[in-house]
Amino acid sequence: KDSNVIGSTINQDGILYVKATKVGKDTFLAHIIKLVENAQGTKVPIQKLADKITNIFVPVILVITVLTFISWWYFGGDLSRSIGVAVSVLVIACPCALGLATPTALMVGSGMGAKRGILIRKGEAIQTMKEIKTIILDKTGTITKGKPEVTEIYSKVKESYLLDIASSLEKLSEHPLSRAIVDKAQLKRYRKVSKFKILRGRGIEGVVGTKNIVIGNTALMKEKDISLKDFEKEISKFENKAYTALIVSEDKKVIGIIGVADSVKEDSMSSIKELMKDGYKVVMITGDNERTANAIAKQVGIKKVIANVLPEDKSKIVRKLKDKGMVAFVGDGINDAPALKESNVGIAMGTGTDIAIEAGDLVLAKGSLIGVVQAINLSKATFGKIKQNLFWAFAYNIIAIPIAIAGLLHPVIAEIAMALSSITVVTNANLLRRKKI
Repeated sequence: KDSNVIGSTINQDGILYVKATKVGKDTFLAHIIKLVENAQGTKVPIQKLADKITNIFVPVILVITVLTFISWWYFGGDLSRSIGVAVSVLVIACPCALGLATPTALMVGSGMGAKRGILIRKGEAIQTMKEIKTIILDKTGTITKGKPEVTEIYSKVKESYLLDIASSLEKLSEHPLSRAIVDKAQLKRYRKVSKFKILRGRGIEGVVGTKNIVIGNTALMKEKDISLKDFEKEISKFENKAYTALIVSEDKKVIGIIGVADSVKEDSMSSIKELMKDGYKVVMITGDNERTANAIAKQVGIKKVIANVLPEDKSKIVRKLKDKGMVAFVGDGINDAPALKESNVGIAMGTGTDIAIEAGDLVLAKGSLIGVVQAINLSKATFGKIKQNLFWAFAYNIIAIPIAIAGLLHPVIAEIAMALSSITVVTNANLLRRKKI
């Protein structure tokens, strides 16, 4: 009673009575709207270039306007005509179209993305995304569903005893693999555990009664000098099936192996195939051993796999791959946040942790890899429209200003032409909505 419950909290069993204490601007929907609005207000690098050009362009036009007035008055002697020509130059050169070129396209693009569950947190990601060469995918929760289940058990003792011992320790861990074992055991009472310790990226250990229990991967067993003799064949068998093999040892002796599998998302294979077809180098990164990692990679068609990666090493690998070209990282967990920040474009799964979402440049609200394909297509389409708009805006000024200086444009016609240039840019940006991404 009186405990705080944050959004997305899952009630595992029993009845939960919840009182809403945050509404309106504090809700998830309001957060999404804020993200979209922030993205629409950010400037992409090409916009900064356009702003620099405008900062030079405006003073130059003012000087040209003054020189035009002086020239017409000096050579023509008609004050009214000189003022009219100078006004035409000033009006026709108004950089409204230049100012609208980027924000309108970015606004339409971010709106299209939001409808498809692609939330753009930083506008500059639109420009950077089109230059990406390598896409690194975290395995758990990104390629797979992130809901592992116990699929097979090999035990030298009674299976019920193995699950009893294992689940008593695993209940104290929040890791998805731990939850899978606890769910499989379905115990009403758990054994008392002392000296419990989480060994990051390797497993857990503790004391049950008088016995030292260690549960984890082969690396942990080697670290603890626990022999895997007579179990190597079964471990290989599990790993070749894409199971994560959790080895359970009691007093330095292995008593069983628990195989846990995390099924691949329905659209992972097709999305990865699409990315590779478009020429992107797709890399899978995981803390799993090489056999399990390669088995998952084979299922989805990934050729490059980096296995046995500790959580703190992900950002180091991203940094290393950045030396070979622009890198996008796709992840969903707390330990993915540094890698998301380190990459050129961080893509966070909306179904993941809040920390990962805050670290991402793009957020895929649906948690599907097809969103990565759509984000790339959206980036290319949006940036293409920005370039088109800037071209038309510059072309308009390059053509129209000399005509105005020559005295061939009435101020009213110049005003209409200036308005039409802005309308052209806005209309062209809205044509982006017809693009299939």
